[in-house]
Amino acid sequence: MSVFPKISLRAEVEQHLSDVFKNEELLAEMGDTEAQRRFEDLLSLLSHPPAFTCVRASTHLAPLETIRDRLLEELRERQVDWPEQSDVPILTHPQLPDVLLLPVLGPRPVPPRKSEVIVGAQCGNAVLRGAHVFAPGILSTPPYMKAGDVVSVFSDVEGRCTRGAKGFQGKKAFLGNGVAEMSRDGIFCSEESVRGVAVRMVDPVYRSPCFDRVLPSLLFLQNLPSVVVGHVLGPCPGERILDMCAAPGGKTTHIAALMGGQGEVIALDKIARKMEHICQNAQSLQLDCVRAYRFDSIRAVSGEQSANPDNPHGGPPFPPESFDRVLLDAPCSGLGQRPNMCCPWSLRELTSYQPLQRKLFRAAVQLLKTGGTLVYSTCTVTLAENEEQVAWALSTFPCLSLQPQEPHVGGKGMPGAGLSHDQLQLLQRFTPEREMSEASAGCDLNPDAPCSVDLTKEDLSDLLQRANGDTIGFFIAKFLKS
Repeated sequence: MSVFPKISLRAEVEQHLSDVFKNEELLAEMGDTEAQRRFEDLLSLLSHPPAFTCVRASTHLAPLETIRDRLLEELRERQVDWPEQSDVPILTHPQLPDVLLLPVLGPRPVPPRKSEVIVGAQCGNAVLRGAHVFAPGILSTPPYMKAGDVVSVFSDVEGRCTRGAKGFQGKKAFLGNGVAEMSRDGIFCSEESVRGVAVRMVDPVYRSPCFDRVLPSLLFLQNLPSVVVGHVLGPCPGERILDMCAAPGGKTTHIAALMGGQGEVIALDKIARKMEHICQNAQSLQLDCVRAYRFDSIRAVSGEQSANPDNPHGGPPFPPESFDRVLLDAPCSGLGQRPNMCCPWSLRELTSYQPLQRKLFRAAVQLLKTGGTLVYSTCTVTLAENEEQVAWALSTFPCLSLQPQEPHVGGKGMPGAGLSHDQLQLLQRFTPEREMSEASAGCDLNPDAPCSVDLTKEDLSDLLQRANGDTIGFFIAKFLKS
């Protein structure tokens, strides 16, 4: 059962990625047939959501089991259930003591209705991960849609639907059925910006709970690899830690929580509204050790720029060796994000991130104390932004050495950048196509679509292994400065 087509890419971009996945080192390891199959699996998986919703629990405020029980009560109150049993399964992770996992049901055989609501790609991605449809995300509705109408929701895959249209015949993907909570006039004819839920999803293709306003001080929606990053960094109480590209603050607040709020976490980002979001998240999670500054991290080392007049007391730029640990979750092409049905970028745009990442890396090394830890991460699958950056860093900065990661729940690094076998083992790459290749033998679906989670057929250990593999594409490297 093929639900969505593989991610739509420009021909030059798809060829470039194919060449990356069939480089000489990788072909020597697994052969052309397996490399090509994994590449095609990746393109298919990117348009579908991961198999689990991952929620980071605020264990600095309450024990994990208490938060799990509170979540279960909240889902019961919202009448969220699971087929053939009363409650949504909420699993704990044996290696991540602050993670709750909720299996996602799908793809489900949902018949579409005649009345169609078209939403933007970003809104459509959120719907596939359990969200309802909010008014700002709607592009088109039936001419006479009113509150209470049952409608089918489609995502505009290529971004060609005009806002306010009464119909759309372009490329679209069916996301499921819902009930309109606003009329067409209420969405498009108001003089002010309209907010709130416009369509409440009742029969989605992928089913998982909506976490809008669910225990906001105790829960934070975060992809599993992003939670792993915080643990790999290993923050300790009393340390001074820098998060160089911090927005929207998920990793920043996780670092602060792991420190028990004892110490200082400096969060930098260039965009003011993003910094406000970081502050809001820190406040919601009751973490007052976070200091957020609007600043370009490339210029965060003293001597490259005069002191920032807006932040004369402890703000950027900073003297060299100011931080015990540095997280560089670098700006990247984002090709590991799921679901994503279309990437319109040119090859030039796709390959533009490597120089920026290296500038940030240079600043990170300068700002890190001798004996300190630097973690580099991205949410993309390209070799140039991941393993090639590690090879460059090791040759450029003799003071850096790769370190083992704890926990290590992803796979090893990808061959192709000239790194040794031992070095690849120290890296952590989350590659959903590997999970699909390993699980495909027991899957009844067409290879163009991922397997559903079935609690009646899989035991807990199998599910947790699936959760570690069927994630967004992600990469983590950990360095020690000596």
